Amino acid sequence: MEMQEFNLERLNNKRERMGYHKIELSRTSYRKPIIVNDRLVDANGNPIGTKGDMFFKKTLDYILQDGCMDNYPRPVYKDRFEDAKYDEENGILIPKDGKEIKLDASQIVVPFDGYMELQTKAHTLSVNKGCNITYDLSKGESPVSTLRPLAFTNGVAEIEWIYLLQSNDLVDFDRLLGKDTWDKDHKIHNWWLEWAIIDDLGNYVLNEKGNPIIGKTYGGTVGPRDMTNVEVISQLIDDRKRDGRRIMISLWQIDDYKEPHGLKPCAFCTIWNVRRGWDGVNYLDVTLIQRSSDFCTASVINQTQYVAFQKMIAAATGLTPGYFTWNPVNVQIYDRHLEQAMTLLDRDPFDCEATIELKDEHRKWEDETVDNVYIKDYPREDIKKKNYQLKFPIGV
Repeated sequence: MEMQEFNLERLNNKRERMGYHKIELSRTSYRKPIIVNDRLVDANGNPIGTKGDMFFKKTLDYILQDGCMDNYPRPVYKDRFEDAKYDEENGILIPKDGKEIKLDASQIVVPFDGYMELQTKAHTLSVNKGCNITYDLSKGESPVSTLRPLAFTNGVAEIEWIYLLQSNDLVDFDRLLGKDTWDKDHKIHNWWLEWAIIDDLGNYVLNEKGNPIIGKTYGGTVGPRDMTNVEVISQLIDDRKRDGRRIMISLWQIDDYKEPHGLKPCAFCTIWNVRRGWDGVNYLDVTLIQRSSDFCTASVINQTQYVAFQKMIAAATGLTPGYFTWNPVNVQIYDRHLEQAMTLLDRDPFDCEATIELKDEHRKWEDETVDNVYIKDYPREDIKKKNYQLKFPIGV
């Protein structure tokens, strides 16, 4: 198996010029993916894995080889140290274990009651050439990957939260997952917690129901405009007669950013086409445009959740799911994801035909629920044992 080398020296040379510590890795090489006719193959040329596995490895290898370190990162890593001391004059953080941390130009210490928070600029390696990845859902293709367990249910819940409930309420999201404990302990149990709106005192900004929100983004953008009910469902039903190419949902609404808001949309635009094939079938094709993709963490989640969205809308309009195209523009991995990325490239995928399906294909869009969507032929328990979950710290 041919090995590929990650150029750590090149990365560290730039970090040193910027006044940052060098990154230390336990490894710098990984297995180069072998791709033949859009399929991953093993050393003997036998096809392995899903089409999603192939695109994942191909793109990850591309980032590691060609990705550039950004100069001006917005987010930071937040590392918490209990009972720590801070020597501000010398720029040294002293955790309770006594091992001193000499700060570099990318780090600041923020004191809190009982602990110190070390904030480090969260740089990424990114490519801006973009990717154009297409799956033919009518032929059983899908972006499902078997290289690590997939948080599929959470991804589908997020779609329903944004486009069906049209909500920016974090408790609404928890309820979709069956994890609502807000009235008991004021805790949120979904990944949007980091982007909840807080006031100058560090308290959650609450809506009229007394729940934390993410402000005017995602469901906070869709809801006031009633985007999904009007601009997708009704127009798809009408436009399938004339092969519409003007049906879009854009979450990127600049006026919303004048108000307090959380994370600006990454997967921000979907384009919906109705295509009458040579076989006489009316297909629903969808393109997802993504301005930025945190590749290791969310790329598979974003793709699979929008395929689920496409299948739900297709079922509601009597159309057949056709092509799903994922078009991310900036694709990146965090510098703290380098070893995990190489681990994923070294993993053997499971040879399966995993597809995203609906249990009931006759539901109306307004009646959809998270448990109506599932992945067929997906060896989840085997994946959890062999290709176990990895931790991916993110900048917020």
